[in-house]
Amino acid sequence: MIIDVIRAFTTAAYAFSAGIEEIELVATVEEALSRPGFRMGEVDGHLIPAFDHNNSPSRLMERRLSGRALQRPGSQTQGVVLATQAQSLWLGSLVVTSATARALQDKDEVTLVAMNAYPEGTEDEDLAAALYLQSLLRGEPPPTERTPSMVRSSSSAALFAPGDQDRPIEDLDCCTAIDAFDFAMRVHRQDGRLIARPWL
Repeated sequence: MIIDVIRAFTTAAYAFSAGIEEIELVATVEEALSRPGFRMGEVDGHLIPAFDHNNSPSRLMERRLSGRALQRPGSQTQGVVLATQAQSLWLGSLVVTSATARALQDKDEVTLVAMNAYPEGTEDEDLAAALYLQSLLRGEPPPTERTPSMVRSSSSAALFAPGDQDRPIEDLDCCTAIDAFDFAMRVHRQDGRLIARPWL
């Protein structure tokens, strides 16, 4: 499982909730522009020209979408691409944590990959989600109180501000909305492409 809380896989979940049926994960802007669909993504946190949406989950809350999407989330895509030995592949974020735990409960072994890596002693939003999911998989009480605080105290969260068009502060509310959705997000490999779909 590849975990990205701020913001790629949180945004993917909000896109599914808005009506998107499948999301193709692409590594480059050129790939996204060469294929049909609702294009989401960013470069250095900014909306990509000719894309329909950046990487903001909060800006998807009032939208009604349909069909397929393409997402160019950067390093998170590479984490999915490199997971070639995984028997099954899932996208992780706090908004789908319990549903993901249910999807994985019969697995003998689960590898959790937190995409962001910060120096020891600093808060890490992806590690927070991994620890939360680990607790659920072990049948232990999850750190419900501590987890949102870890996310909001992370280096990534510090980049968000009120009125910012690329990184609106409202995104942090979306990213910390534990179990906002009752589906997991499974990735299928089809003809060399990576396609994510909601799993109920």
